[in-house]
Amino acid sequence: MPYSFVINQINDESGKYFAARVLELEGLIGTGNTYDEAYRDVKDAMESYIETKIANGIKIPLPMDSIDYSGKFVVRLPKTLHKLLSKKAKEEGVSLNQYALYKLSM
Repeated sequence: MPYSFVINQINDESGKYFAARVLELEGLIGTGNTYDEAYRDVKDAMESYIETKIANGIKIPLPMDSIDYSGKFVVRLPKTLHKLLSKKAKEEGVSLNQYALYKLSM
């Protein structure tokens, strides 16, 4: 399945290495001295992770790309920020939704 892999180069007190994770599978991490090593390590860990979940009857999260997103989410914010955003949207001559989308896409 097309899971979302993220691989970052790390440079800390342990040294320089690569850390890979799968966004949908919380806590799953692989490491390596190279990008490819980290990717292989996380793929191996992912295989064990999924096998263990299946063996224990635990649901495995679906890949993000397989989820049907509605394009809608609700955000709670302080009244003062709501007022400020509403004012800015009015100054721009657009709806609050359009203004928020513009700001989020920057």
